[in-house]
Amino acid sequence: MYKFFFNLVFKRMDPEEAHHLAFRWIRLAAALPVLRVFLAAALAPRYKELRTEALGLRMHGPFGLAAGFDKNAVAIDGMSMLGFDHVEIGTVTGEAQPGNPKKRLFRLVADRALINRMGFNNEGSAAVAARLGARRPAFRTVVGVNIGKTKAVPEAEAVADYVKSAERLAPHADYLVVNVSSPNTPGLRNLQATEALRPLLTAVREAADRVVAGRRVPLLVKIAPDLADEDVDAVADLAVELGLDGIIATNTTIAREGLGLRSAPALVKETGGLSGAPLKARSLEVLRRLYARVGDRITLVGVGGIETAEDAWQRILAGATLVQGYSAFVYEGPFWSRAIHKGLAARLTNSPYATLADAVGADVRKPA
Repeated sequence: MYKFFFNLVFKRMDPEEAHHLAFRWIRLAAALPVLRVFLAAALAPRYKELRTEALGLRMHGPFGLAAGFDKNAVAIDGMSMLGFDHVEIGTVTGEAQPGNPKKRLFRLVADRALINRMGFNNEGSAAVAARLGARRPAFRTVVGVNIGKTKAVPEAEAVADYVKSAERLAPHADYLVVNVSSPNTPGLRNLQATEALRPLLTAVREAADRVVAGRRVPLLVKIAPDLADEDVDAVADLAVELGLDGIIATNTTIAREGLGLRSAPALVKETGGLSGAPLKARSLEVLRRLYARVGDRITLVGVGGIETAEDAWQRILAGATLVQGYSAFVYEGPFWSRAIHKGLAARLTNSPYATLADAVGADVRKPA
């Protein structure tokens, strides 16, 4: 039914306009108490065997919404209603910014992928912090907050910009993510180099600890799939050295070659970050490499090209305690999360593992 509707309505619309239309419907449904309860019952059934503990937090399951969909924390209840076990909002920057000029979001339907060059369009950390502070949740869900650099801020002043966001947002976050891997903010990916990343993560950690009393806000970093293997290893080692809580692998890619893309060449050539099915193999490869390096010392979050329960299961076996999705939601619609959970529960039942935690990294730990 959704695929028919997608082809009839959404496919004919500008992708960003379609996103905003769907977003309004989700928010409206979540604002109506009777309707949201009915939809949650239909779309978000809970499986006891999938209950997950990660980052010191308890979740209904391991499957969450990746950053980028809800940039301004306006639809957390709506996404929870649709079955996501955690919702990562953002990316939020120190100051409000409009993002890059339109048109900036493209569907590669033949490849089940998206290209975006949104450019961190958001209302800024002060506005988002105020909204989170005033929020009265309709559903219990874990809320992650993803922060990035304001475009107008010079690279040399990036640390102070991130600290500003951390100070404002950490009190409202169940966990905090430092995004240094979007390809759409000039110079941002330079911050993935360990000599730049160490002082940045240290400063954000100190800022979060300074403004939040009585609890430690977990801190993660999100990395790009385009890092060379030795740089993935360096980030992994740095995360362990600094006592970081986790790594999210991976963001979108600037690669186009070797991905088997079938969409029109003019569309493939659009600049921006590519997400969706073509990212699957590299994202899984980076995740496996990270787990081989860090083991169970920090939490790994697998994201990038996850479409099915089997994709999510493979990320868990490769070392991910949590998995996230976004692009496939555009193509699969509101029953997507339900299908992921049902499939994961079936795979766990038919596996040799008693719990999801037992399955994490099992493929990587196998003797060669």
